[in-house]
Amino acid sequence: MKILIVEDDLSLINGLSFALKKQGYELDVARTKLEANTIWADGKYDLVILDVSLPDGSGFDICEKIRQTSKVPIIFITAADEETDIIMGLDIGGDDYITKPFKLAVLLSRINAILRRSNNFHQEDTELISNGITVQLLKGKVYKNGAPIDLTASEYKLLCMLMENKDIVLSAEQILSKLWDCDEKYVDNNTLTVYIRRLRSKIEDNPSEPERIVTVRRMGYKWNSGGAI
Repeated sequence: MKILIVEDDLSLINGLSFALKKQGYELDVARTKLEANTIWADGKYDLVILDVSLPDGSGFDICEKIRQTSKVPIIFITAADEETDIIMGLDIGGDDYITKPFKLAVLLSRINAILRRSNNFHQEDTELISNGITVQLLKGKVYKNGAPIDLTASEYKLLCMLMENKDIVLSAEQILSKLWDCDEKYVDNNTLTVYIRRLRSKIEDNPSEPERIVTVRRMGYKWNSGGAI
């Protein structure tokens, strides 16, 4: 598997490169926004690691550009635990985030987890059909009443998880542990709220009054298969 790292901190680049190559990953490294855009155009990647702050711009800009053509998983690295940065990163299509300073082992765990989930989804050969939504798991395609919907990798995984457990209430903890199968102290309900809101905006007829992804107060969320809520 091949990973693109966009980071300007040379010491972090060296540490990441050593650890990832030791695990068998191929790497390309960019230290600026301009260099990242050039490298991305020339290669194919299984994962992108983006620093938010770059010498000539923002990792958010790179993420938006990538999302125009690809659903490749994206992990943001942020300099501080700023909620606005985290929400923005997830809203524009990021799949995960980690704040500096962090333990290299934690980042490696999350990289392995997100790649493992991505591969598992691509190996399926079935369809999920419920309440006007169709998911072609083999192709990674989603349709609403026959019309295609463009989802990020994490939105897609969240939708599949809910539809595979239709009419069953899933707690926030259950969903988070499935989306991030690593130490749960590094994720929280605010992250899930962002994902739910973003997914609803794409699949609901009226996102402010959702009928497919239903909130069950004090319990969690469930996928409504089409019956009474």
